[in-house]
Amino acid sequence: MSDAGVRIVPMESRHGAAVIDIYRAGIAEGNATFEAEAPTWAAFDASHLRDHRFVAVIDETPVGWAACVPVSDRCVYAGVVEHSVYVHPDGRGRGVGRALLAALIESTERAGIWTVQSGVFPENTASLALHRDAGFRVVGTRHRVGQHHGAWRDVVLIERRSPKI
Repeated sequence: MSDAGVRIVPMESRHGAAVIDIYRAGIAEGNATFEAEAPTWAAFDASHLRDHRFVAVIDETPVGWAACVPVSDRCVYAGVVEHSVYVHPDGRGRGVGRALLAALIESTERAGIWTVQSGVFPENTASLALHRDAGFRVVGTRHRVGQHHGAWRDVVLIERRSPKI
């Protein structure tokens, strides 16, 4: 899959350092996550589903990633995942997020996953627009759900339901 020089490849260990660096850049901007620190590559690798994680590459340089984690180990939630999409500031405006999300949706559809969900800060309007354009809907807003750098933050819950269900 490519868009304006963007190649989407399966995430591998060789991408680990770049994935964590991109995660750190998102954390530093302040509107991507409640997390204060990126995990180690080993922790990331162990927690994210191998069949549903991708890296966007431009000129052999990773510029973004998308990945999923299960929402629960209960069998009734086997088809529900929570996802993240991170794009390095240098990769923005080139279709990286769109290409990553398309690859993620394709892989989850093939696997029979019926719900892909996430929580997005309302201030992250670019992410909300990206997801809306990819077929996600807003489920609702969790007001003052958690504190981030000493301030209460809202989270917009979004989901994409497979058309196969």
